[in-house]
Amino acid sequence: MNTTLSQDITRARALVLGGGGSTGNAWLIGVIAGLADAGLDVTNADLTIGTSAGSTAAAQISGAPIAELYAATVQAPTSRTSAPADPRPAPANLRPAPAKGRDVSDHMERTARIIASSADPADMRRRMGAAALELQAALAPSTQERWRATVAARLPRQEWPQQQILITAVDAGTGEPVGFGNNSGVDLVDAVAASCASGFAYRIGSADYIDGGYRSNAENADLAAGFRRVLVLSPFGGRTRTPEAWKQDLASHIEVLRAGGNQVETILPAVESEHLFGANAMDFSLRPAAAVAGFEQGKSLASGLSGFWKGPLT
Repeated sequence: MNTTLSQDITRARALVLGGGGSTGNAWLIGVIAGLADAGLDVTNADLTIGTSAGSTAAAQISGAPIAELYAATVQAPTSRTSAPADPRPAPANLRPAPAKGRDVSDHMERTARIIASSADPADMRRRMGAAALELQAALAPSTQERWRATVAARLPRQEWPQQQILITAVDAGTGEPVGFGNNSGVDLVDAVAASCASGFAYRIGSADYIDGGYRSNAENADLAAGFRRVLVLSPFGGRTRTPEAWKQDLASHIEVLRAGGNQVETILPAVESEHLFGANAMDFSLRPAAAVAGFEQGKSLASGLSGFWKGPLT
């Protein structure tokens, strides 16, 4: 994976924010706000890795106080804006399907077909990229500009922050994973827009990119290798619909991280709030409930995670 990070980055604590659609983003904001409210600030991570909805959250928490972000998220929704509709297969736990009805069933069926026809994750990424490029050619020329404007409106600031963040995406032409960092030369808005581009391909310069979730179903947690302590927030609970042999689930990534000497902790949605995600992850009206659920979880888990995050490195 091509990443661009500062050479002097401190490799102590990494925060990993996974994808999860609109409700997943709200839940991430809620969890981080709840942790902070209980005295545990995880926005001071030495590196924050964001994928899809998690890329938006990574940019948001680096650009505004978490309490303000949370307050804005729990306000009653007034609109619903999402990426251009994708009629082609896309792994449901990477970026959610449409919110209701037959669309969900159709999406899941298409997803199952492309997964079944792929030899491995790299093959799946290439197939996703090819489908996204085909869809891109069929969309109105203004689609990219409208999507960029939508993403820009979600970010409290559009400049890369001083703290290090890594935004994941996949090259639509080659299927190769890409990581956009503070010194990548790519605008923050474009990096986030690419990481959240589920079906159509988002162009930056002369290259096209698709959703960072296509790199891995496991929140891309493996990119935190080398950091002493890794906290993973996974709106989709680390689940995968890909073959077990692909090792795309979060548990497999955590196993590798721990084998390499990393200390890893995870926060997954509580059982009683799981209905807010999955097929409902693009339901904008559920954002306040998802944020509140995350906030309560964060508050309840803060004391147990305090020693892990704040304690001296040994």
